[in-house]
Formats: sequence, structure tokens, C-alpha cells
Amino acid sequence: MKNTINILITIIMTAGLVGCNNSEDKRGNGGQGGLATNAAEKVYVAPGDHDEFYAFFSGGYSGNLTVYGLPSGRMFKEIPVFSQFATSGYGYSEETKPMLNTSFGFVPWDDSHHPDISQTNGKLDGRWIFINGNNTPRIARIDLETFETEEIIEIPNSAGNHSSSFITENTEYVVAGTRFSVPVPQRDMSIKDYKGNFKGAISFLSVDQDTGRMDIKFQLMMPGFNYDLSHPGRDKSHGWFFFTTYNTEEANTLLEVNASQNDKDFIAAVNWKLIEEYVNNGGGTKMPAEYAHNVYDHDTHAATSTMKKEVLTVDPTKVPGAVYFLPTPKSPHGVDVDPTGEYIIGNGKLSADLTVHSFTKMIDAIEKKNFDGEAYGIPILKFDDVLAGTVKQGGLGPLHTEFDGKGNAYTTFFISSEVVKWKLGTWEVLDRQPVFYSVGHGMIPGGNSREPFGKYFVAMNKITKDRYLPTGPELEHSAQLFDITGDKMELLLDFPTHGEPHYAAGIPADIIKNNSKKFYKLAENKHEHATITDADARVERKGNEVHVYMTMIRSHFNPDNIEGIKVGDKVYFHVTNHEQDFDVPHGFAMIGANNSELLIMPGQTKTLLWEPKKVGVWPFYCTDFCSALHQEMQGYIRVSPASSNIELSWGLGED
Repeated sequence: MKNTINILITIIMTAGLVGCNNSEDKRGNGGQGGLATNAAEKVYVAPGDHDEFYAFFSGGYSGNLTVYGLPSGRMFKEIPVFSQFATSGYGYSEETKPMLNTSFGFVPWDDSHHPDISQTNGKLDGRWIFINGNNTPRIARIDLETFETEEIIEIPNSAGNHSSSFITENTEYVVAGTRFSVPVPQRDMSIKDYKGNFKGAISFLSVDQDTGRMDIKFQLMMPGFNYDLSHPGRDKSHGWFFFTTYNTEEANTLLEVNASQNDKDFIAAVNWKLIEEYVNNGGGTKMPAEYAHNVYDHDTHAATSTMKKEVLTVDPTKVPGAVYFLPTPKSPHGVDVDPTGEYIIGNGKLSADLTVHSFTKMIDAIEKKNFDGEAYGIPILKFDDVLAGTVKQGGLGPLHTEFDGKGNAYTTFFISSEVVKWKLGTWEVLDRQPVFYSVGHGMIPGGNSREPFGKYFVAMNKITKDRYLPTGPELEHSAQLFDITGDKMELLLDFPTHGEPHYAAGIPADIIKNNSKKFYKLAENKHEHATITDADARVERKGNEVHVYMTMIRSHFNPDNIEGIKVGDKVYFHVTNHEQDFDVPHGFAMIGANNSELLIMPGQTKTLLWEPKKVGVWPFYCTDFCSALHQEMQGYIRVSPASSNIELSWGLGED
């Protein structure tokens, strides 16, 4: 215990020194100075030109996904995923409210961590991007034709959905691994009874190759450890998935001490192909589980939420050969697999060395049954039998490793605030560069695939301090862009990122941009309340519900004057954008609405609910500056007392 506490004190002191680094060269240019390099030229994207890469950053506690260009570092879009987003009305409009439905009710926020782009044959294909909701366990799929969230599925029997959302090489599965083990099924029990009674659910979600629709194929009920991060095998190790674990002590309090007692924790190697065969042959046990599956339809421009009632669970001890434990230095965070599928890197945060495991040696040890005991019936392989090599004195606090496809690896070190480049196979440190400050994840475009695009490395730093103009006690997190085409990494750019990006996924722009949707065809709009022609514009009353079927086009609403609304009515504005031109959305805002405005794409229909509470004449208007006469794009609604007998009337261009 004393040794552990001393280690922790040393780490905290070191982190403090790094975090308060105020050396003379704050620019991080290695003393070169801004005029000594051509860094500005390398990141400059001329007006009208496009960036070479899309970079999708998790939004952390914003619950969303942000889109940047590389090398410019310009932010192009924030895609709402798990959080309400007033900019577009996501989660506020009647069509998108179902996307945020869960078994806990309407949950308008989450903590998004790890995006991953769909693949075919181990190569990025740019169809979809998946991201996890960490807090209320969920996985989302974003359509990269529309850059809109198309599906969200809740994960039952889970808590802290952290080791996700990573995908297999043909997008057969996306995983959702629980960070916090919990009672399964949930029940009232003492927290002190954690050990031996809690379970860690690892969920494998199948992905339909045509539609992208997800479904929970099976849940693997693992021992009650913490499952931190994961990555799939690739190439030779395709068919396997690897998960880091910590707290193999199964402590339930003061984890910074009690979860660091064992000399080693584990990487769980899961043979999903074997489990898939077992399940397809009728294996597994169905158990009751309530979870929401929410799907957005681009034809109807509306989402539906379905509550599912059961899930298939698998006991790993019932499938011999399904799971093995690889001992790895204590408290590992990331686990990463190189493009060949041979090397599995899982490093203890308290170690200065990098430990690399060999897939070939792992298979050999399994075949020879060279086990070093078991944990809850799962065989433990011998550390030396699966060790490929060690990168000595890499740095302090290793977290994550990316690959450039040229035989090099790049590892982030949180405590020593640096990125270290080293050689696969020889384990030789080739270069190290400081970052500012306390780096978490790093990203190379395609670094999760068989064929990375090894031109840039992006460091995602947790502390910004003096990098930008101060904005009060908190600054946006700093991302730093490195050129990795040479022998030495070159820092090119700092740029701020929104929320707390934990990870990012990058892809060449050419794979996506030509498939991007420009507008929705009005003739194909199948929304239940779409107003396809101006002749269909109308207002209808059904009891205290009033439905306004409205059109919008530069630069008016139809109708733009409505009377006969009463205090206490529920007024549904079904607004259809009649534009058929790229990049001409219109907005709709109603004074006193207790939700948000709507941003409606060309050819799209959205619905806003307004409940008038005051008598008067109240304006509505377009929020998106759409033409020279944008200010004139407005209308009025007359609200009369609840007892009024004024009939509904509406019009456009009438006295």
C-alpha cells in the first residue's frame, strides 16, 4: 500500500510540473521559431480550396460529434447526436424527440467518446460513423451522406459504455463494452457485495450491410472488472476483439489505490467468430431487458422509437476457446492493434515501458495450453509466452497508440506530455515531441484500419493553459497537428476543439465529399404532415390541437397571418421548405415557444410545438439569413382568450 501511494504522489507531482510548464519556448517549436519553418504553408488552405481530410472529433461532454478539416484545423459542423441542439432543433422538433428516448425516459445529453468509421475489407469506406454514449449506454450511427444521426440504440445490462464504439474490418459488428460492472440483472444489493456478483457486459451489435441498421446480436457476460477500451483484430487477427481491463481486484471504493494492487491486469482477447457460430447454432440465453432502439427515416424526415424487451446473453465459460486473458502491466488504458494484426499494445498507465503482445504467440500459447491459472473460468496466458517486445523508457503515463502504415507507432504519454514515435519489431524510440499539455488520445487518419493514411498525427490534449487567448477559468481543449511524413515529427498547428474530444477518426475527403447530399427532393418527401404545394397550405383544428400546414421559400411563409388561436391551444407548425437548391435552409422561430427554433433543410419538413399562454398578436420569423429580403420573411399569429369564439382564418398576401 505504501509503495502504491508513493507512486501516486510521484505521478501527481510530475503531472503538476508538466501541466504548469512555462518554459521560454511556449510555442512548442523546439526553439525553431515561427520563421524557421514552413509550417504555415503546410496548413494553409486557400480561399475556395478544400481540406485534404475530414476529421471527426468526439464532443465529450457536449454529447455530439464535431467535423474539422485537416490540415487547416477549421471546424465545419457540429453534428447533434445524444444532446439537444438548438441550432437545428434536434431533440426539440417533434420529429427528432424520439431519437433521445431511453428506458430511463427522455435523456437529452450524453458523454460521447470514441468515433469509428465503417470499413470494407479493413479499409475505410466512408458510409457511416459510429460513436458511443458513455453515460446512458448508447451507440449511435451517423450517415455520412447527410451528416445526420440516423440511429441510436441503448445498451442494457451496461454502465459507462466506454470501450466502444469500435468496429470490425467489414463492419460486421460494433462493440459496446461496459466500463463499470454492475449487477445483472439490476437489483437492490449492497455495494460491498461487488466482488464475484457484478458482471461486465460486452455487447456485439450486428450491422446490416445495406442499411447500416444495428441490432444487439449477443452480450458476453464477463467477470466484474472495469473494461476500459477496445480495438478489433485486423488482417491475421480478424475475428478477435481485444479489451483492456483494470480493477481486476474488484474493489468498490478508493480505486486510485485499491485498483492498483495487482502487479498486472488483463487484456481480454475475445474470439467473436467462435461466439457468433455458437449463437447462430442456438447457443446463449435470452433474458428480459428493456432498451430503446431509435431510428430516423430520411424519407419521412421523422424518427421512431421502439422499446425492446429481451437480449441474448452468453456465458464465456460455456464456449471453450472464446475468451482468454493476456496479463499486461497494471491499470492499462488503451489497447491498440497494428495494421498487420500481429501486435497488440496495451500499456499500464503506471509504467514507463510499453508492452507489446504478439497475436502469433498468443495463438501458439493457446494451442499448447500454456496457461497460468484462470480467472472465473477464463484461462490466463503466461505473460512471457505472449510478449512480443518492450519499448524501454518510452515516457510517463502511456495511453494510446496509432500507426502510420509504414511500420511506425505513435504513443501518447499523458504525464510527460509528449508523443513518442517508435519502430514496430525493433521497439526502438525514433522521435519524441512535446505537446501542450497532458495529451490523451492521438489520431492518424485511417489509423484504425489496415491501410492508414500516414501524413498527419493529431494530439488531443486535456489542458490548454497558455495556448490561446484566455476565456475565463476554462479554455477549449487544444488539438495539435503534426506532420509525420519525415523521420521527425513536425508541429504544424494548434487549434481549439469543442467539448472534450477523447478520440477522433480521420478519412480522406475524396472518399466522402462527392457523395454528400445537397438537398432533399420535395417530390420524395413522405412526411406525414408535408405541405408539398402552396395550395395545400392550411390550418386545421382538432379540439384544442391546431395544426398549421405551412410552406417556406425565399422570402415568405404561407400562410403568414393566422387568427383564431386561443390561449391553451397546442399549435403544431408543420413547416416544409420548398427550396430545391444546395445550402438554402430556412429557420422558423415562434415567440414564447418553450423549445427551440427549427432549421429546415431544402425539401424537408419539421414540426414545432407552441403552446400560447398570453393573449396578443405574436410574430414568427425565419432565423437563417436566406436572401436580401430575409428580414421580411415573417408573419403574425393572433391569440385570443380561451373562451373566444373567433373562427380559424389564415392567409397570404391578403388585406
